Amino acid sequence: MEAEMYQYLDSGLRDVWLKNGYRKVETPHGSGVSIVDVLGLHRTIARELVKKPGRLSGGEFRFIRKELEMSQSRLAAVLGADAQAVARWETGKTKVPKMADRFLRAVYREADAGNAHIRKLVDWLNDQAEHDHARMVLARAKTDWKAEAA
Repeated sequence: MEAEMYQYLDSGLRDVWLKNGYRKVETPHGSGVSIVDVLGLHRTIARELVKKPGRLSGGEFRFIRKELEMSQSRLAAVLGADAQAVARWETGKTKVPKMADRFLRAVYREADAGNAHIRKLVDWLNDQAEHDHARMVLARAKTDWKAEAA
């Protein structure tokens, strides 16, 4: 008799099924599921999405973006789009543009492979969201200009 599979809807994707690596649990709030190594599971899902042929669906695009810990607005800024456009792609209201699809796959592939430069770039881009409107203070020092702490 084949074991029952679990549809992993918490991933935000309809087509992810777990054959094992989970167990059903009872909690004070009702039935639940405990999954072994969720981070590893998410890494594997993202790796499979990056390899899949054809264009990513909006949900798949969102999953990979979240695995990179990028906000919609930060990714939009990198792509030269606006956050509303990214939201429309992710909800399926419009197709994910081919270049955005390729860019996200490439960045994830490199970050996952341990490319420190890409990981550092993604971290820097994510940090920029906090500093988008930071004031720049410059002072003339003898022969050239220098930036000072704002």
